[in-house]
Amino acid sequence: MKSAVVLALAASSSSALAGAVKPPQQLNKRALAHSDPFYPSPWMDPNADGWQAAYAKAKEFVSQMTLMEKVNLTTGVGWMGEQCVGQVGAIPRLGLRSLCMQDSPVGVRLTDYNSVFPSGQTAAATWDTGIIYQRGLAMGQEHKGKGVNVMLGPVAGPLGRSPEGGRNWEGFSPDPVLTGIAIAETIKGIQDAGVVACAKHYIGNEQEHFRQVGEAKGYGFTIAESVSSNIDDKTMHELYLWPFADAVRAGVGSVMCSYQQTNNSYSCQNSKLLNDLLKNELGFQGFVMSDWQAQHTGVASALAGLDMTMPGDTEFNSAKSFWGTNLTLAVVNGTVPEWRIDDMAMRIMASLFKVGQTVEQPPINFDSWTLDTYGNIHMAAGQGYQQINWHVDVRANHGSLIRDIAAKGTVLLKNNGALPLNKPKFLVVVGEDAGPNLQGPNACSDRSCDNGTLGMAWGSGSANFPYLVTPDSALQAQAIQDGSRYESILTNYAASQTKALVSQANVTAVVFVNADSGEGYINVDGNEGDRKNLTLWKNGDDLIKNVSSWCTNTIVVIHSTGPVLVTDWYNSPNVTAILWAGVPGQESGNSITDILYGKVNPSGKTPFTWGATRESYGTDILYTPNNGAGAPQDDFSEGVFIDYRYFDKKNTPLIYEFGYGLSYTTFEYSNIKVQKSNAGTYKPTTGTTAAAPSFGNFSTNLADYLFPKDQFSWVWQYIYPYVNTTDAKAASQDPHYGQTADQFLPPHATDGSAQPLLGSAGKSSPGGNRQLYDVMYTITADIKNTGSVTGNEVPQLYLSLGGPDDPKVVLRDFDCIRIDPGQTSTFRAQLTRRDLSNWDPVAQDWVISSYPKTVYVGRSSRKLELNATLT
Repeated sequence: MKSAVVLALAASSSSALAGAVKPPQQLNKRALAHSDPFYPSPWMDPNADGWQAAYAKAKEFVSQMTLMEKVNLTTGVGWMGEQCVGQVGAIPRLGLRSLCMQDSPVGVRLTDYNSVFPSGQTAAATWDTGIIYQRGLAMGQEHKGKGVNVMLGPVAGPLGRSPEGGRNWEGFSPDPVLTGIAIAETIKGIQDAGVVACAKHYIGNEQEHFRQVGEAKGYGFTIAESVSSNIDDKTMHELYLWPFADAVRAGVGSVMCSYQQTNNSYSCQNSKLLNDLLKNELGFQGFVMSDWQAQHTGVASALAGLDMTMPGDTEFNSAKSFWGTNLTLAVVNGTVPEWRIDDMAMRIMASLFKVGQTVEQPPINFDSWTLDTYGNIHMAAGQGYQQINWHVDVRANHGSLIRDIAAKGTVLLKNNGALPLNKPKFLVVVGEDAGPNLQGPNACSDRSCDNGTLGMAWGSGSANFPYLVTPDSALQAQAIQDGSRYESILTNYAASQTKALVSQANVTAVVFVNADSGEGYINVDGNEGDRKNLTLWKNGDDLIKNVSSWCTNTIVVIHSTGPVLVTDWYNSPNVTAILWAGVPGQESGNSITDILYGKVNPSGKTPFTWGATRESYGTDILYTPNNGAGAPQDDFSEGVFIDYRYFDKKNTPLIYEFGYGLSYTTFEYSNIKVQKSNAGTYKPTTGTTAAAPSFGNFSTNLADYLFPKDQFSWVWQYIYPYVNTTDAKAASQDPHYGQTADQFLPPHATDGSAQPLLGSAGKSSPGGNRQLYDVMYTITADIKNTGSVTGNEVPQLYLSLGGPDDPKVVLRDFDCIRIDPGQTSTFRAQLTRRDLSNWDPVAQDWVISSYPKTVYVGRSSRKLELNATLT
């Protein structure tokens, strides 16, 4: 039959479903980037590597579910509907409680007795896969202990296209390989703890400005649609999609689609991104979850590959949903095929089973909306008064791990012999960033201020501190233990007092400064998520210049969410050492004290480039709408050339290159060797999938889906799968209800027949064609510790792909190796077929070009001591 469309709100045209909304007034201004449609949405593969057992368990469970139970599993209950920032409906008949989705990338958000870990960016600066895994495992354990099912992290979007990006600190690095390895290790740790990881934000979510229309209007901008990140096919594969491929290959259970548009199609209804790239090419077997209010359509998003909507309501506390009732209607009337709702449920349940969760779930023991022990479990409705917080302490011994990560993630940028400290006669600490927030470390909601030391940046990626060790308190304790004289001035605006103090004899001055950023719903000092500039906050640059003009031994410690401009003062002879300590978490003071005093030998390497000017990066935030009242257009015209790739392309002078970092010892590189493997010839995948499976018939009588008033009471604003009338149009609350499917559905959108496999995809191999990961070369080199103390070194493997349009070099592998004085260790790295390949937009596959390829081993992107030609 010609089925009636359900909830075509904001998607009543075929272009919306296909993914390209192009209002005429925009087309008259400029030609907009376009996202090609791709249908149908791929269904799970029962033979996918690592998913076979989970698939079988999910099939057994889903086969027992009713249609309403499947809808309940895929639809959030509404903002503040229950205890977590996101929950889907329960399935009490089968014993499954409501699933809990909770932030964040640095700790369990909005609760108590949890840890606050260093940022992803700081973890990446360790270049230590073992400690990155341990961080993921510990965070997963804490979420598990609170009753969380899905941890909303880690982050590969933003990748870090622009250094001013507000949420770069939540991710790892603008390099896709460093981010890919870090996100994979983090996912393995989280899921080994029994919690589903959620890789986010997929994809092209590289700035906070204009990511949501309502947010932008709140800042005084007039736009009709969210910003569009316009990314070409080659750049997408070689840069932004790369780490998500690593996440899928690591077995990630969930991926969160992002707020903004990509090529003028909203990410959560973009069939090219979700159906083609993620589920088809990469073979993703888990479920796609919307970011909170990132869903803009009902049927459109379901057929484009969205599997779960968060938090369930169209707008916070609106009591309306694109799914819920409307998804029930869409399946009943045939607009959404049965196999699609079955596949949504399969993907969700398989992800739970894959990480070891069972139908019998431990209770959720916290509440996101209050720390009170008793309150309303349905906070939005003011209903269900009971105990909602059990104040469970999940921290274990994670404080010592946090201290270690933050120390090893500290990068020593400069050292003229000032460090390590050894019982200095008179230690003076200067700067607000060394001290506490006078109103308490959690005084600013979601860390929405920059008061005191920067232990955590702002937004939904934040968590509550159980405590925060400030640099001032830790350094004072060390000074007292050493018998040093110690004083501190914890403000940036006491020039005369500071001058009088640091001008005294025998002073070692340590100046603490910072630069903060965060999520776009929070504005701190005019920084609407994204940073306004790359300078230090609160007069930090002048503070450094003043102190160093008065004191000949001035050490600078920077806490920041990315690079800052150090051009005006870094080269001063009185600035004897500079350290970047990132966003370190709760053990901040202890970690930096460990480094300053040499208890930990610094081994961190900067995960981004430090340019001399803002303009030297070649990219920036789009701060002003550029498309009239339409969707702002953010053209990623630089392609793959971001961060060090851009600096190398332009041969631009810089301050500190990507991968750079000093130690208290020295290392010597020698003896590079290359061994070629017998990997064989690459063969594109051929064949077809099986047909889409369905797991049971269902009634098409709307009377069977009426709200069961005799079973439980209706909760205000709660999103249900039921209808409240047998009048379908009235039940949908959709003025467009009644259009027939063939009026707006693109070809193949509901086709459940066997589908051809992509050449770049794998047969049952998540991450893409399994031959992409064949090892082609093994490279070894000798690293000798030529100094006097034990230290970790991070040898890095770079590759020149050789083509005229390729970057000068690209990172491809690395290791963190502990070496004793006088000893030599072997660095061993591998190059896979993917590492050696370029994406060919015509062939739609990875291809190794005929250009000569050279491999380099060195201590940073611009200090590449060793090289060899690949045959």
